[in-house]
Amino acid sequence: MSRKRTLAAAAVLLTGGLVLSACGGGGTTGSEAAGGANTVKIGFAGDLTGKNSGIVIPGRNGARLAIDEYDATNPPVKVELTEYDTQGDASQAVPVLTKAVTEDKIAGLIGPAFSGESKAADPILEQAKVPNISQSATNPGLATHGWKYWHRIVANDNDQGPAVADYLIRTRNAKTAFVINDDQEYSVGIADAAAKEFAAKGVQVSRDKVVKGASDFSSTVTKVKAAKPDLIFYGGYAAESGPLTKQLRDSGVTATFASGDGSTDQTYIDAAGASAAEGAILSCPCVIPIGAQTGRLKELADKYKAKFGSDPEIYFSEGYDAATLFINAVKAGNTTPEKINDYLASAPPLDGYSKTIKFKPNGEVEATDVFIYTSKAGKLAYLGKSTDVK
Repeated sequence: MSRKRTLAAAAVLLTGGLVLSACGGGGTTGSEAAGGANTVKIGFAGDLTGKNSGIVIPGRNGARLAIDEYDATNPPVKVELTEYDTQGDASQAVPVLTKAVTEDKIAGLIGPAFSGESKAADPILEQAKVPNISQSATNPGLATHGWKYWHRIVANDNDQGPAVADYLIRTRNAKTAFVINDDQEYSVGIADAAAKEFAAKGVQVSRDKVVKGASDFSSTVTKVKAAKPDLIFYGGYAAESGPLTKQLRDSGVTATFASGDGSTDQTYIDAAGASAAEGAILSCPCVIPIGAQTGRLKELADKYKAKFGSDPEIYFSEGYDAATLFINAVKAGNTTPEKINDYLASAPPLDGYSKTIKFKPNGEVEATDVFIYTSKAGKLAYLGKSTDVK
């Protein structure tokens, strides 16, 4: 903390003003870094300007909607959302979130959005004792470190990978599968989970690996053509899965193409081209309000569209629910990181828009449903829960 900021904080204490603490240790009062008197600062971290920002911005907007709605009620303690653009890169997430906890003194964080940046940056949050809730990081290994301040509100890839694999086996009568992934944390995790389930159910599996940022997939395409699989599963993000799909189709490969939530976004369809993406199977441990959605989720989607001028996409309701958890903690009188974290562990289940949210002791959410989508006429279409859809 700078000398100027320290003097300002001391002046507030001397005059008896109320300033809420959001320092990492949670045990002191008087830090203006919390966002000002009667304000608690919550961060949002993820890819906001990079190639895969399409699966992060909706969650950021959902969080913004929840916090703006809350602050508009003029509560005694407001919440301030501070954004941190990591571009989904672990090497950027570490310094960005180090600043968030040491200089900005955030009281909590929504994110990081991706698994690789979560693995790299969550130890910083853990050491600073800053509670974090990821709306979209799904790698199973994140729950194995014994972190006390880490949470996520989506099922992990040990749920998602087998769910989409079982759906594909059941609906495509697949006997052979070609599983591909790039070298990112998320990509490896979901591809391994899917491949393991395929093999366990008697499907013959071939594998190949590409690299993040690749644009020429000719070597992989050649291997896929030679294998002649019934289906292809790609573990990774839209920035790679879109061009890969196009190159597969251009080479004459017609096998069903499938991928997980890293590709369940319009940017995948746009990158592949509507014709190449047609019929692709995409999964997500989330419900995107498209098609015939009704009820509370549609009401929230309508508010989202009115505020941001576009239909909500992947993980928007998870972003809203994560922000709501922090808001509820503040409303209950918890304004320091450690007290907020205690609230997250002991609070009753949240009847969220994405799901009913209750955390296990290891930070995982109890609800593990996975949903299936497809590309139809250049747009994402909802099919249903993986266990129900035919």
